[in-house]
Amino acid sequence: MAASGSPNHFLNKEESFMYDREGRYRMEDTMNAARIEYTEKGVMNMASRRCDIIRISRSGAILAILTQYNLPKQFYLDIPDARIVKVGCMLMKVFANNTVEVRFLRLMSEKELNKLFVYSTHPAHRDRVLDIRS
Repeated sequence: MAASGSPNHFLNKEESFMYDREGRYRMEDTMNAARIEYTEKGVMNMASRRCDIIRISRSGAILAILTQYNLPKQFYLDIPDARIVKVGCMLMKVFANNTVEVRFLRLMSEKELNKLFVYSTHPAHRDRVLDIRS
């Protein structure tokens, strides 16, 4: 039986495939209100913090946080305006200007991104309309 440390183990191929493709999605400017939800250490209920999505792609986002606080490595992102709930996120990088880079644990669909851009207050998305047929 091959150990997961061996070079031809199937998990290594899957992970490599995922991360090789991940950087190819271009970040787009946006401005959406969102909420970060996570469980605090030893506490069963979810803590919630407000944030703004300022750039997004199918695989990740840049979030602006209003006040400095320690974010956990993994959390959920809710975007109430676009009705997108519980997007699993992993913290990638923390910047000095109260912004953080996160990677989604699943790719956002084009439909979800379009819905997000419709509710964006960014000037680049002013003319977007919601397609009610989809």
